[in-house]
Formats: sequence, C-alpha cells, structure tokens
Amino acid sequence: MSTLPHLYPKDLPVRSGRLDLGDGYDLYYEETGRADGVPVLSVHGGPGAGLDPGARCFHDPAHYRLIQHDQRGAGASRPSGDVRRNTTPLLIEDIERLRQHLGIERWIVSGGSWGTTLALAYAQAHPDRCLALVLRGVFLGNREEMHWVNQGMRMLFPLEWQRCVEGLSLAEQEHLHSTMHRRVFGADDDIAVDAARRLAKFEWLCASMEPDAAAIDEELTPEFALSYSRLVCHYVMGDFFLEPDQLVRDVHKVHHLPAYIVQGRCDWVCPPWSAVRLHQAWPGSRLALLPLTGHMASEPAIAAELLRTMEELKTRFPDDRSGSSARRTTP
Repeated sequence: MSTLPHLYPKDLPVRSGRLDLGDGYDLYYEETGRADGVPVLSVHGGPGAGLDPGARCFHDPAHYRLIQHDQRGAGASRPSGDVRRNTTPLLIEDIERLRQHLGIERWIVSGGSWGTTLALAYAQAHPDRCLALVLRGVFLGNREEMHWVNQGMRMLFPLEWQRCVEGLSLAEQEHLHSTMHRRVFGADDDIAVDAARRLAKFEWLCASMEPDAAAIDEELTPEFALSYSRLVCHYVMGDFFLEPDQLVRDVHKVHHLPAYIVQGRCDWVCPPWSAVRLHQAWPGSRLALLPLTGHMASEPAIAAELLRTMEELKTRFPDDRSGSSARRTTP
C-alpha cells in the first residue's frame, strides 16, 4: 500500500477575515504562508463543502501566500446553507471581490471536484487575473456527469445506494436530487436532516478508495449535512448555473495559461472522461491520470502529484524574497 509523501505542515498560523457581499451575505476567508508570497487561491468542492485545511500541505509556506474561502452559504460564510442569491456567476463575482480586497494582481487558481468547475469558470471570466490553473478531479458541470452520479455510481456501490434510497419509490430514485431537493428544503426538520445525511454519505463513501464510514458519520453533523446537501441540490437543479458545455466551449479563453490536471483513474464521483476531454481541448495542458486512485486529495498518489505540481510552479513563478523552503513534515 502506498503511503503519503512528505508534505508541508497543515497546522500553520492563520490570518482570517470576512468580506461583506451585500444582500445579507458575507464571505469568510483564510490565509496561510508568506503574506508577501506568490498568491494561490484554493477553491473548495461541493458545492458547499467549505475550505479544507489539508490544502495547506501542498503549498510551501516559505514561498506561497495561500488563500482559501468558504463560498456563499458554505462553512463559516453567512448565512449558512442559504440559496436565495447563490449562483455560479455570483460565486465568480465573490472571488473577484476577494482578490481586489486582498490587493492581489494575479494568482494561481487551484480547485478540486466542484472547485475545478468554479476555478475554470472564474478563469474564463477573468483570464488576465490568473497565473496558472491546477485542477484535481475535474467536473465540468454538465448533465452527462450528473446522469452518471444518479445512474452509474449505484452500479458500483449497490449497498451504499440501497441505504441512500431506502424507503423511496423507484420514481423518486430515478430523480434522486429532485427528490432530495424537496426533502432538504421541506418543513419537516427530521426528514430534511435524514435526507441530507443520506445524500452526502452516499457521495462521500463513493469518493474514496478506502472510505472511513465512522469518520464520515462524525463529520456529517445535522448542521453541516443540511447546509451541504441544500447547496448541492440547489446547484444540481440549476444545472450548476452554467450554459450547456460552457467550460469546454470557452476553454480557448485560457489556452495561454499553464494548466495542470490531476485525475484519479478510479475516481467514481468525477470520472476521468471529463479530465481527458478538458485536456484534449486545452493545448499545452498537462494531464496526470493516476492508476488505482480515486477522488480525494488525501489519496497518496494525488497528494504526491499535487505536491510535485506546486513545487514545479515555484520555479515557474519564483519569489526572490523567499528564503529556504519550510521543512516538510508528514501530517
């Protein structure tokens, strides 16, 4: 069994803040690493998963200024789980406002899963503000991918699927996110939380080659599960607020940017065909298609490739003010 590579420490001093977005929303963000380092924006998945402290492990804090934020309705951003004004174009505006607020001219933009969708959409809207893109577990936000999530994953994870849809009619199962949307936004709190936890747990069990069911249960608190699943269902029902095949159609807008695509060949949540398709549409992009590897950034092969990529980008975007690299440790 492969082991994790030597990574940078996750437990670093954090500089945090909030940005008023108007309309009753605010955005929570964190920074780690050098305050004057090469800026990197790490975009979280979901939608609704919230920022991941584990992303710090791939970024040399002596070189990078790592910025993470909780998207609208996610994590510590307020109000939690709110979807009144929550769309992909608004999330793009939020990122741009955060960049301006932090006084950053251009930054490396990275993301995983839904984070690749939003990172690509942002880069295509603001290509002059990006230095490079690093995309892990590509999701293009199209109906073909959601058809796989609703119809394909059940074939690979039949027991997990049965637990997810227990008590649902066949018609309700065939339109899972529509069914769960009605429940998580329903008036009965117990039904809403139960549906939210079932939906999230099914996805998370499918996301790892070696899922830890107990750890997943512990993480899926009623508050988090409800917020997360509300945002997921809202975005699924809105076709992720993208035009059909928008991200491939408009990839020419970012052809000039360095692109690094990291994909597990056994990623059953975001299967490899989207990563390959994006790579083929993006001349000069680099695709690392990793065997016997699933979806999560914490998987050893993905962690090693993300670390290698960010180390390579240190030479591509040097910071003459940086001293010797921080000592790497295994978290």
